[in-house]
Amino acid sequence: MWIADNWKDYEVIDTSAGEKLERWGSYILVRPDPQVIWDTKRSDKRWKHMNGHYHRSSKGGGEWEFFDLPEEWSIRYKELTFRLKPFSFKHTGLFPEQAVNWDWVSSIIKDAGKPIKVLNLFAYTGGATLACAKAGANVTHVDASKGMVSWAKENAAASGLSDAPIRWLVDDCVKFVEREIRRGNTYDAIIMDPPSYGRGPKGEIWKIEESIFPFIRLTTQILSKDALFYLVNSYTTGLQPAVLTYMIHSALVPAFSGHVESSEVGLPVTASGLVLPCGASGRWTS
Repeated sequence: MWIADNWKDYEVIDTSAGEKLERWGSYILVRPDPQVIWDTKRSDKRWKHMNGHYHRSSKGGGEWEFFDLPEEWSIRYKELTFRLKPFSFKHTGLFPEQAVNWDWVSSIIKDAGKPIKVLNLFAYTGGATLACAKAGANVTHVDASKGMVSWAKENAAASGLSDAPIRWLVDDCVKFVEREIRRGNTYDAIIMDPPSYGRGPKGEIWKIEESIFPFIRLTTQILSKDALFYLVNSYTTGLQPAVLTYMIHSALVPAFSGHVESSEVGLPVTASGLVLPCGASGRWTS
């Protein structure tokens, strides 16, 4: 498992009975997690003294209950700063487990010894975008949500990257890639974090089981001949590491050679010493 264990401002304190107790900077949140099917004694007093608690509804969805939590606050990861705010579907605007991939892409970019163009698709609030830009890459950031792209720009500003070579685009990722193919544009690295289900700005429907492999194959047409890396993140249960490996290998290796590996991604749990699984990632390197 690839473990995001370099955090100082974030911590999974404990897990029990479908929930996780987390520290985000100086604030404590309790959020549901479908992976936590065990029920252990909640000995940490912060289970009863949290700043925010997301209650899942039996009818689907849920709602936040707040106890002295600001509308927005910030946490840092190494040289990056992220603006946080709790919003719908239990999220805060950041997936801390992805830090293990930020470190991975940063090291490749820094070691490349040449200018690198990175395309970040379904780019959300920009964690990978900022990591790549901080490492020295030129980044194209694409997401269908105008609000998420605006949030990512705020994170860039907070991280001192307002003037970094980042192109911010609100667009449907599939349509954007199709246009880049027609334009003849290429990228040295591609990152994608596709949703299980989503709609584009004009109502385009995305169902990951049907769409992901054709899309991966499509994006290979905009990879440069000497591309460096390719990263696919998945939070969909059916897309296990072996599936990610097979898809990426089938789409990239015949044309680009290289090596593919995939793994679960996880966060260490302070109370138990175990690791909480948080989806999976597939990586190709030249």
